[in-house]
Amino acid sequence: MRGFPHGVPYGADQTIYLVVEGSGPDGIARKTERADLETVITDLISGQFSDPIEVVAFNTLEHCSDDLSKAIATEIRCRCDIEGYDVPVYLDEFVGRVSA
Repeated sequence: MRGFPHGVPYGADQTIYLVVEGSGPDGIARKTERADLETVITDLISGQFSDPIEVVAFNTLEHCSDDLSKAIATEIRCRCDIEGYDVPVYLDEFVGRVSA
């Protein structure tokens, strides 16, 4: 089981979503917290993350984590299909890699 990201309050009953991006020019992976799943999905689709690697949910009450990358990639693909456009180029690798 993974540990909690910095800033997650111990004992509070909430789920925190962590988007992990690939290494930038400085060689350090960026990790960004979001409070809800819908925000994660809309931020991914709108291009707020340039090189997403995975999305992990941390439940602070149950002290557990879950990799939601595949489910989110599937949801992104479904939303793009419904709207009638291709998966954005900046998400193509993420969706292809985790959906396989």
